[in-house]
Amino acid sequence: MSPTPPPCTGAPVAAADANEAIRRFVRARRGRSWTAEDRAEYARLLEIWTLAARGAVVEAAV
Repeated sequence: MSPTPPPCTGAPVAAADANEAIRRFVRARRGRSWTAEDRAEYARLLEIWTLAARGAVVEAAV
């Protein structure tokens, strides 16, 4: 199973799902030095989570 959410299909990713993907990603690399690719993937996951969390806040405000 991939540690990352699927590519954007237009459907929003839940913040909890994005957070879990980050946790799986970090756990899989525990105790190892991160490569440039790891850091780029982590940044991508954080962006997904940020968009999901922002969407949840906006939705709650409506």
